[in-house]
Amino acid sequence: MTQKAIYPGTYDPFTNGHLDVLERALNIFSEVVVVIAENSQKKTLFSFEERFTMISKVVQDYSSVSVEVLHDGLLADYARQQGARAIVRGVRQVKDFEYEFQMSLLNRHLYPEVTTVFLMPNVKYTYVASSIIREVAMLGGDVSKFVHPYVLDMLHRKLDESKHKK
Repeated sequence: MTQKAIYPGTYDPFTNGHLDVLERALNIFSEVVVVIAENSQKKTLFSFEERFTMISKVVQDYSSVSVEVLHDGLLADYARQQGARAIVRGVRQVKDFEYEFQMSLLNRHLYPEVTTVFLMPNVKYTYVASSIIREVAMLGGDVSKFVHPYVLDMLHRKLDESKHKK
């Protein structure tokens, strides 16, 4: 029986911590859809299309992973439409868990058949967040240990574009 899960996030950019959680999810589920979702509280560096391209490149060798974009609407409705049995969320610290726990209860209310699965990344990624990666990269720091080489290249190109626009 196929067990499909969705792994939603902003992924701005997609980090090795995200990839680690995805790989853990693949040990549990036969199919995982990485869902690039909007978060109205976050200002993104990369467009939906850029994030889609970036993640697609990183996961191209995983036959049971697909990448999609959720431009609007509720995640629970999307999960139902996809026939997903689970929503995968990476949790690095207690602060993450509090927010994710609230969201999981709301999603369960909206779509009772879905279960939220919390996965912890490898300890070496517990402090890695997309916002921190962006900040360090903007200030000229080396983030190569925390992102795929393709993501690193896209990040450098995007930051160079930003500098030239100023």
